[in-house]
Amino acid sequence: MWGSRRRRGNDTVDCIACGDTVSRSDAREYDKEGDRWDRKGKEFEYLCKECHTDLCHQPRDELEGLLVDIDAGGLTEMEFIDRYCRTVEDRYGPVDHER
Repeated sequence: MWGSRRRRGNDTVDCIACGDTVSRSDAREYDKEGDRWDRKGKEFEYLCKECHTDLCHQPRDELEGLLVDIDAGGLTEMEFIDRYCRTVEDRYGPVDHER
């Protein structure tokens, strides 16, 4: 049915988090859209196993849209934190500050 993963070769990939080059078999696929199972027409980025382990694996529904809505790419760090927190509270209620 599906081709064996072992036949994909020993290609190397670059980890998008740390920049290390690792063999494809020692990497994990990363899909910024959060839907790695819908593979049609996609090109995946990769994380080394260590960076993948450090990654937060919580759902991120609506995150990409929220970042676009607050113009995250055009803000300083402090502006981003302020605008992000205000927008999250406006949309979802108060942020729990307990640790």
